[in-house]
Amino acid sequence: MTTDLYLFATLYRRLLDVISHLLDKGEAHAAGLGEAEAPMLDWRLIDDMQPLRFQVAVVVNFARQWPARGAGLPVPEAIDAGLSLAGLREALAEAKTDLDRLTPDQFAGRSETPLTVELGNGMIPTLPAGQWIANFATTNLYFHASIVYAILRAKGVPIGKIDLFPTGL
Repeated sequence: MTTDLYLFATLYRRLLDVISHLLDKGEAHAAGLGEAEAPMLDWRLIDDMQPLRFQVAVVVNFARQWPARGAGLPVPEAIDAGLSLAGLREALAEAKTDLDRLTPDQFAGRSETPLTVELGNGMIPTLPAGQWIANFATTNLYFHASIVYAILRAKGVPIGKIDLFPTGL
């Protein structure tokens, strides 16, 4: 099945706007509680899950790296999950810029191009680029983005479904 991979780049760009917006709301809420940014970035949904900063870093990394792979471009270096809020904001801005530079022509005809990617757990599968991006990358992006939302909601940040549309429909 042919997949328009460029649509995922635009989808991921929009998701980065959502994460930026949610971080703004989280920061304002933490400030209202008299809490500094470092403790906020360490908020967790539950003790055995990764903190907010990790969730944001995964979203940034997947949003930058998978479209690059799909377009056959060099894969950007992963950002560190230990960044400060300013560092995460900078990484989000850079990721948005990276995605804004992509063009539909860079993805043309690449949906069925085989990609071999090491997943870090000993698995090194080869799948078509469209399958990697549509199934693996997008599922992971939305999982980690929803955990960002869930962590903030669990900590009392006043957000709702409307906050998933900060730039409109």
